[in-house]
Amino acid sequence: MKPTTIIYWTRALFGVVAALLSTLLSLMAPVNFLNGLSIALLIYIVTYYIYKSLFITKMEKQSKIFTTGVGAYFLTWIVAWTIFYTLLSPHP
Repeated sequence: MKPTTIIYWTRALFGVVAALLSTLLSLMAPVNFLNGLSIALLIYIVTYYIYKSLFITKMEKQSKIFTTGVGAYFLTWIVAWTIFYTLLSPHP
């Protein structure tokens, strides 16, 4: 499998993980959108450094490591966060 394919699909999965962490944090303490976005950005940046160390010799342009899967990550994160929060939050 190509490195770009691996990065793309694992970033989509990490979007779900970030959404779950955002949801769990919002259930423990009042969290607004910016706090959830901060969690998502932090996880995205951490994955960038992990992918950079893994695929630095296999990619022509290093900027491709940062941009591959960015749309899939954030769209997956926002959709999954909405679903998780709706399902797990207590309703009055």
